[in-house]
Amino acid sequence: MLLGAVGAAAVAAAANNASVGPAPLAGPIQPLDNSQIPRHERWMPDTNRPLTAAFWMIGSITAFSAMAVAGREVSTTHDTFEIMTWRSLIGFVIVVAAILATGRRAEVKTDRIHRHVLRNLMHFSGQNLWFYALTMIPLGQVFALEFTSPIWLILLAPVFLGEKLTRPKLIAAAFGFTGTLIVAQPDFAVLDLGIAAAALAALCFALTNITTKALTRYETIVSIMFWLTGMQLVMGLVMAGYDGDIALPTAQTLPWLVLIGLCGLTAHFCLTTALSLAPASVVVPVDFIRLPVAFTLGWVLYNEALDPSLILGAGLILTGIMINLRASSSAAKQAQNHA
Repeated sequence: MLLGAVGAAAVAAAANNASVGPAPLAGPIQPLDNSQIPRHERWMPDTNRPLTAAFWMIGSITAFSAMAVAGREVSTTHDTFEIMTWRSLIGFVIVVAAILATGRRAEVKTDRIHRHVLRNLMHFSGQNLWFYALTMIPLGQVFALEFTSPIWLILLAPVFLGEKLTRPKLIAAAFGFTGTLIVAQPDFAVLDLGIAAAALAALCFALTNITTKALTRYETIVSIMFWLTGMQLVMGLVMAGYDGDIALPTAQTLPWLVLIGLCGLTAHFCLTTALSLAPASVVVPVDFIRLPVAFTLGWVLYNEALDPSLILGAGLILTGIMINLRASSSAAKQAQNHA
């Protein structure tokens, strides 16, 4: 009942929170132009609300952090493919139940199924590459490489989303990346498969956010969440069951798996909503906060070392985020004044 209520609330809230910035649609190479789509045919009206999007990103960070803790608790019993399978199954059940309860089946579209496939392939691949990297290289290196994702996004968003590459965005990315390196203190002296996996995971996450932003221009969050959980459930079953052995939840792991499923759904709902409220290159740098949060959780829950570099790095990360958000807020106000 609780999970169904949370899922229903999330789906019901999507309609009120989903809105989007300018778009483009032309060829596969040209940016997608939302202005060419009649306003009454768009699922989400044009808007730029960076501060509201930042609050949604904080919800995403909280859910992702809780999911990381739960994932560590079940990692001795379930492999990464199994964890993703059970997470997707729980999320799919919640989403379907919420859609049926709210009568929003018509919002689940198949018009852009190829984009959903691309988005979920990118996310599924990135998530598994990230888990693989965790077993191969130190945690600091994994996080440092993962947080190059916003750098990729800022560079790729002008090409795929038609967003402007402004000086504040570049400064924010520089501050965030510098802070990430200071906090993580990665050792890049030796190149190996683990480093390659983490780097590719970052690229996959950036492409995931770009395709998410593109989808919010045409479809509701209900549709995006349905295909997210459904497609990744199938992918997880295929990968987890290729050897004919899928570990079932135990009494000890079931509560953690339920938490993972709920947090995974909540995190992606918050992320998708945030991307619908502001440009992707504004929204995603807020995710830099997750790095100091992760180090703090490690210190509090697992007695992992906490040194002054964390404070310095976190300060640079927050500085970059504030530069980006303030510049975007100022641009939004100027646009409203000239409207």
